[in-house]
Amino acid sequence: MENQEEVKENTVQSPTPEPASPAFKEPAEAELDKIINQHVLGAAGIGLLPLPLVDLVALTGVQLNMLRLLAKAYGQTFTQDIGKNVIGSLVGGGFSVSISSLVYSLIKAIPLIGQTTGALALPLAAGATTYALGKVFVMHFASGGTFLNFDPNKVKEHYNAFLKKGQQVVADLKKEDTKTA
Repeated sequence: MENQEEVKENTVQSPTPEPASPAFKEPAEAELDKIINQHVLGAAGIGLLPLPLVDLVALTGVQLNMLRLLAKAYGQTFTQDIGKNVIGSLVGGGFSVSISSLVYSLIKAIPLIGQTTGALALPLAAGATTYALGKVFVMHFASGGTFLNFDPNKVKEHYNAFLKKGQQVVADLKKEDTKTA
């Protein structure tokens, strides 16, 4: 009998998730879209930085900030370590996207031609990636998900679809920007 009580005392039980606070209110779609669109613009702007690899570091910062704000809107706990891991697992898992962003960034080191090519291609890739990342996490959080139960393999198809849509969103934002300039 005493051994059973010792086992119970020494057993670590995983905490049961607390139900959502009754005061929690689902964020408005317009608020979420505003967060995503602002960060898409920031990401596309970072793609214009002339310094190879600095742009990728800055892009990660923009995406981390977006995830932090989306997590806050959904009442989720966010840390930079968790954010970096989920970005790496989702965006880094899209091998062609992550490699193409790296290549576009490194191409900028080639005088004249490289800077022009990188300045045209990287803003689109950075903005589209940021859009897809934001939309996937809105979908995940809205369905009750957290950073702890995020599975990039389960959302990969959604991510790829949002990535294609993100390319169009960035192109449309560029058109709007040239109209106002």
